[in-house]
Amino acid sequence: MAEPFLTDLASSPWALPLMALLVFADALLVVIPGEVAVTAMGALAVSTGQPPIVAVVAVAAAAAFAGDAAGYLIGRTVGIDRWRWMRHPRVAAAFAWARGRLHRSAATVVFTARFIPFARVAVTVTAGATRVRPTRFLGACALAALGWAVYQSLIGAAVGAIVPGGPVVAVIVSVVLALGLGFAVDAVAAKRVRAPR
Repeated sequence: MAEPFLTDLASSPWALPLMALLVFADALLVVIPGEVAVTAMGALAVSTGQPPIVAVVAVAAAAAFAGDAAGYLIGRTVGIDRWRWMRHPRVAAAFAWARGRLHRSAATVVFTARFIPFARVAVTVTAGATRVRPTRFLGACALAALGWAVYQSLIGAAVGAIVPGGPVVAVIVSVVLALGLGFAVDAVAAKRVRAPR
């Protein structure tokens, strides 16, 4: 029953728009599974032939870029301390970390943060609030979004090509792998932030 559902989902005209919506929302709300959606779509692209992997990468990159640009715009219009949740010690520390690095090495920080959910939000909002030049920031965001989309899609595509068992197994394994890699990156990033300078 799951395999026909996944095959229908992969060939549905709603598959890519739904993935795009999740990726866009994930750029602003870290609880949304944008990475998982892209990785699963990459697995479906290889195991069922639909949607084309190039379309998965292009749509994921465009949605990620749009989400990061929206975060920048929010920071530019709202700032980083207007709402109470922004003043929470951990959130404020993330904003301070982003502020300290953005003006020294914006491209490196933007590219790295694209792969780390909480850092991604902190960097995009802080870049807007601290008036990092839009051309500089958005250019780095475009490259980071493309790199992220290729990476997430290819994880799923590799699983879909290597793991036997059809689309159901490919999606399950690719989602577990994406979540595991995400937790590992988050753990390493958290250790680096806590490490004394």
